[in-house]
Amino acid sequence: MMLLPRAGLLATLASLLLTPLPAWALDDEAQAAKEEGVRLYGIRRVDSAIPFLELAAENGDAEAMYYLGESNRRLVMGNMNQASLDWYYQAAQHGDPYAMLRLFDGGACELGDVCPENGDDWPQEALELTLPQAQAGDPEAMAALYYIYYYVEDPDEEEALKWLHRAAEAGNTNAMNWLGKRTRNDDDAYDSDTERLEAAEVWFRRAAEAGYAPGMNNLASILNHLDHPEEAWEWMTRASEAGHMNGRGWLAACNIVPNESGRELCRGAPAPDPAEGWAIFLAIDEEVPSTSSERSLRVYHDRLTSEQRAEGERMKEDWLGLEPPLSYFPEKFGP
Repeated sequence: MMLLPRAGLLATLASLLLTPLPAWALDDEAQAAKEEGVRLYGIRRVDSAIPFLELAAENGDAEAMYYLGESNRRLVMGNMNQASLDWYYQAAQHGDPYAMLRLFDGGACELGDVCPENGDDWPQEALELTLPQAQAGDPEAMAALYYIYYYVEDPDEEEALKWLHRAAEAGNTNAMNWLGKRTRNDDDAYDSDTERLEAAEVWFRRAAEAGYAPGMNNLASILNHLDHPEEAWEWMTRASEAGHMNGRGWLAACNIVPNESGRELCRGAPAPDPAEGWAIFLAIDEEVPSTSSERSLRVYHDRLTSEQRAEGERMKEDWLGLEPPLSYFPEKFGP
């Protein structure tokens, strides 16, 4: 997509503010492009994701616009550049609160005169947009308020947590998982580590049982620390089945070297099958090629016989093309 010159972009977007924005529905081609763009973004291939996300964004999808902002920002080590600013601004004009917070983080109003229509405060704009939606019962809006209340002029942690709890109670799995992480990392609120981990387990379990892969992954870790190895392995296996990269990696490693130091999570695993472990690592390297996947193949190569590696090659196809596809499940509003 050819980006408009900055003056032309701002003029176009200013005209959008004069009329209500329509509810965009993507056609099949644009929806498929968005799904592929989000998949590539989820495995950290943001440069490859951009053309697919652009197709969805050209068809009016605000979430695709936001992820284009994120993708362009990640290409320059998390810094705001012109491309990311332009896409965040487009997403903000379509009502995306996370894009508004990114514009604030990047000093868009102060440094580039890219401001809300009625002022200069992007977090306040996000709050005024999102609060009525949350009050009307939208779980996604409730979850967004958790972040927004940390950004407003007088940050309100109590109000932020109230909305995070409401989002979780309304079924937002990301909110459940966030509450689990906050509890897991809160060393001051509990009398013992066991108490703290058991409190975190409640939230991770809710997210996991609702089908949220990061919740499954975190629940497995908590259960392992609470010395429930069999159930921990069950949830790590389910995380793998849900496409979580960490779960799939543990499945591979525990099939090859389950008794190695640092492999406590393998305690609940069934008898190892090195050929299957090798097949999984080969499939990961094909589906999500990276320096990490290449390193895994180097590290584990000599742990198997040539016969086991050959068998793994034959089994690799069983681990390719699975649904849902592999992902790191990055936070929508992450670092």
